[in-house]
Amino acid sequence: MRYALLICTDEKAMEAVSPEEAQASMNDYLAFGEEMGKRGVLQGGERLRPTTDATTVRVRDGEVLTADGPFAETKEQVGGFYLVDCKDLDEAIEVASRIPGARIGTIEVRPIWEM
Repeated sequence: MRYALLICTDEKAMEAVSPEEAQASMNDYLAFGEEMGKRGVLQGGERLRPTTDATTVRVRDGEVLTADGPFAETKEQVGGFYLVDCKDLDEAIEVASRIPGARIGTIEVRPIWEM
């Protein structure tokens, strides 16, 4: 079954890290990607631009409405995701627990609709 693993962290806290801490974090993510690639569960993933670069789109009464920024104010923002193919939810949770962002934020494990 495929799952989206949504990486949610506090953007402001991430902006405050030193260049050395940022590089160490990037190295952790690269190691995670390599490990999950070797296991054959990793199907894709991307780092997202900050919420300041986001545009929210809604359609109300046939009119397209846009706004700068995210949909809602929250403490944590989605900063990236992985798409994985795991045998079950237990494996998806185990994979999610290895994402470096789980140590400072939250990983949402969301099943993909399969048609």
